[in-house]
Amino acid sequence: MDRTRPLTLLLAGALAVGGLAALTPAAQAADSELARNGGFEAGLDGWNCTAGSGAVVSSPVHSGTKALQATPAGSDNAKCSQTITVKPNAAYTLSGWVRGSYVYLGVTGTGTTDTSTWTQSAPDWQKLSTTFTTGANTTSVTVYTHGWYGTPAYQADDLSLYGPGGYPVQLPAAPTGLTAGSPTATSVPLSWTAVPGATSYHVYQGTTMIQTVTGTTATATGLTASTPYTFQVTAANSAGESPKSAPVTATTTSGGGGNPGGTLPARALVGYLHASFANGSGYTRMADVPDSWDVINLAFGEPTSVTSGDIRFSLCPATECPNVESPADFKAAIKAKQAAGKKVLISIGGQNGQVQLATTAARDAFVTSVSKIIDEYGLDGLDIDFEGHSLSLQTGDTDFRSPTTPVIVHLIQAIKTLKAKYGAKFVLTMAPETFFVQLGYQFYGSGPWGGQDPRAGAYLPVIHALRDDLTLLHVQDYNSGPIMGLDNQYHSMGGADFHIAMTDMLLAGFPVAGNTARVFPGLRPDQVAIGLPASTQAGNGHTTPAEVNKALDCLTRKQNCGTYQTHGTWSSLRGLMTWSINWDRFNQWEFSRNFDAYDWS
Repeated sequence: MDRTRPLTLLLAGALAVGGLAALTPAAQAADSELARNGGFEAGLDGWNCTAGSGAVVSSPVHSGTKALQATPAGSDNAKCSQTITVKPNAAYTLSGWVRGSYVYLGVTGTGTTDTSTWTQSAPDWQKLSTTFTTGANTTSVTVYTHGWYGTPAYQADDLSLYGPGGYPVQLPAAPTGLTAGSPTATSVPLSWTAVPGATSYHVYQGTTMIQTVTGTTATATGLTASTPYTFQVTAANSAGESPKSAPVTATTTSGGGGNPGGTLPARALVGYLHASFANGSGYTRMADVPDSWDVINLAFGEPTSVTSGDIRFSLCPATECPNVESPADFKAAIKAKQAAGKKVLISIGGQNGQVQLATTAARDAFVTSVSKIIDEYGLDGLDIDFEGHSLSLQTGDTDFRSPTTPVIVHLIQAIKTLKAKYGAKFVLTMAPETFFVQLGYQFYGSGPWGGQDPRAGAYLPVIHALRDDLTLLHVQDYNSGPIMGLDNQYHSMGGADFHIAMTDMLLAGFPVAGNTARVFPGLRPDQVAIGLPASTQAGNGHTTPAEVNKALDCLTRKQNCGTYQTHGTWSSLRGLMTWSINWDRFNQWEFSRNFDAYDWS
C-alpha cells in the first residue's frame, strides 16, 4: 500500500499387446491389472505426488467420476508415482489417458531399460502406452506421470500396468512410537517410528483422516486453543492400510489469552488513514473518521533511509492537504477515538517506505524511533506493512521456523522488544502481500537450488515467530498475481473465490514449499481479517460488496462457497481491512456501509 496504489506484485482395463505374444497361454492367463487405484476413484490412495502438486478432480475425467490433476510449479514437474510389485524376466504394458501439454508416462527400476512416452499437446484425452521387460533380479518398478516446468496443470486417468503379478506385498504393521511435540494454540506436531514396507502414512484426528504423508512426521493444524485432541497413525502400501497406532492426546495452548492487544470487537473493521499524504482521494481528518472503523492505521511511518531503521512520521503538509488539522487537534482526535473503544496504530512501510533492518544498530534505531512515535501520539500499537524489497531471505535460509536472515531476525527481535515494553495491551497487526505469505505454499525464498525470488514467502517466519503476540493479520488480497490455493488450483483476485482460498490457507495452515515436514500452522480465526481495496481507484482487485459478502458467507458459515471447499467453518473470523479509509470516503463509504450491514449471525 502506498500513497498512489499498493505495490503490484505481482497422468483400464486389459490390453491386447503384440509384445506379449511370446508368452505361453498359461503365462498370459496369469496377467492382470497391477496398478492400484489407476482411475483415482479412491483419491490419491496408492499414489505419491511431489510437493503437494497432485489433487483429484471430478472434471475433466476420462472414465468414472475422478481423475488426477497435477500442477507443475517452479522446479517441480508435478510427478505422481506408484511402486508396484512385479516378477523378474517378465513383460509388461504401461498405459494411461492424459490431457495437457508435455505430459509424460514412464517407468523406472525395471532392471533393463526404463521406458517412457509423452505427448506435446493433448487438448482432449489422449492414450499413452509403452512396454518394458524386467531384469533377472527385479521385483518392483515405479510407474509415474509428470508434466513439464512452467506448463499449466495436466490431467491423467485410467493408468494401467498389465502383466504377471509379483510376489504378494505384505500389509505393513501398525506404527509405533507416536509422539506429540509441543503444541501451539492451533497446531500439534506429531512423529512416529518408520514401518518396514510402508510407502505412506495416514494421520487421524479422532476418527477423521486429516493427512497422508510419506515421511514420519506431520503437523495437525487449524485446531482450537485450549482443547485436547487425540491422534493415531496408520501405515500403508499397495496391499492396503495397517491397523491404527496407539493413540496420543495433546492439548493446544491458550494462545496468549486469545486476543493479543487488548479488547477488539468480535467483528472488526480495519482501515488505513492517509495521515501523511493526500493520494488523490483527499485528506480525511482524524475527527472525521466514522465510528464504523475499529482499528485506524496511520499511513505511514517511513525510514530516513532504507537501512537506517530510523522511522519518522509527520502529518500531511498543508501545501498538499489544505484541510489538515493541527498536531494538537490530531492528537486530541486520537484520544477521542480511543475513548470510544477504537485502536489507533502507526503503520510502518508502504511501497515508498522500504525498511531493511540489516544490522543490530538499525534494529535498535527502529525500536527507539517507533517508540517515540507511539509515545508522542499516544498510539495503541504498530502495523507492519513492509513491501517491495524490505523482506527477503538469504540463500540457505530454508526453514521458516528458524530463520537466519538478518533483516528477518532483527525485525522479529525489534517487535518483541516493543511488545515487552508496552505490555499485553500492545496491538500488533500486519498487512503483507500474497507474494510474501500464500505464495510460500509453492515457493520459499530462493529455493533449494537457488534462482527463485528470495522474497517469496518471506513474511512467514515473522508471522510464525510472533503468532502469540499478533492481534491481526490482514493480507492484501489485491494487486496480486494468481496464487495457488490448498486445492492446488490458481485463484485470481477480484471475486469471492480469491478471498475464500487465500483466507482458508491462513486458517488451515499449509506445507511451506510443499514440504510436509515444514507446515506453517494455521492462525486462529480471530487473528485474521481479509484485506481488500475500498474502491476501483484504490488498487487492482476491487471486489464488489456482493462478492465480499459471498466470501464471508463461505468462510464463516460454509454457504455460497462456489467450487473451493474450505478446510473448516471459521465462524470467529475477525473481519475486514481496507486500503483505505480515504478511498472509502471517496467512494461514498460503500465498503464500510456494507460491513456495517452484513449479518454476521
